[in-house]
Amino acid sequence: MDLKGEIRVESLCIFFCLAITLHNLEEAIWLPKWSQNGSKFQKSVSAKEFHFAVIVITMLAYLSSFSYTYFPESHIVKWVFVGFVGSMILNAIFPHLIVTILTRQYAPGLMTGILLMIPINSFIIIKMFNNQLIRWSDFIISTVVVGVSLLLLIPLLFKIGRKIIL
Repeated sequence: MDLKGEIRVESLCIFFCLAITLHNLEEAIWLPKWSQNGSKFQKSVSAKEFHFAVIVITMLAYLSSFSYTYFPESHIVKWVFVGFVGSMILNAIFPHLIVTILTRQYAPGLMTGILLMIPINSFIIIKMFNNQLIRWSDFIISTVVVGVSLLLLIPLLFKIGRKIIL
């Protein structure tokens, strides 16, 4: 909190970490088996490759959050953090919600995405807008750049996970 009793955005970073941890844990437990059903929306992925990828993604999320906590004045750090937060909001909708609707089968990660990722991350983004820490262009561009980067990174992490995890 600041001197006026306001919650600082940096204080909210721990909630982002909690939400993404629980979301990724839900996926780690159920997604590898769910992916074996031959869905056109999710390629089959083994537990070992998925677990490796989800651990790395979670570590990157923590790194972005802690970096923003300690260096909130850094524009690049803020952009990466905002991009991660925005990407995880989109991730709850595309693919989790959309796949659940289209397949009429629960997509692992939907519950934590809807109940944790969207509300917590939206609160963080709204707080950043209210404190004039970001503009719409910052939010949109950083979400797209980080989101696309994560989408490109995930198949690479699956491949690495297949090779290094016994």
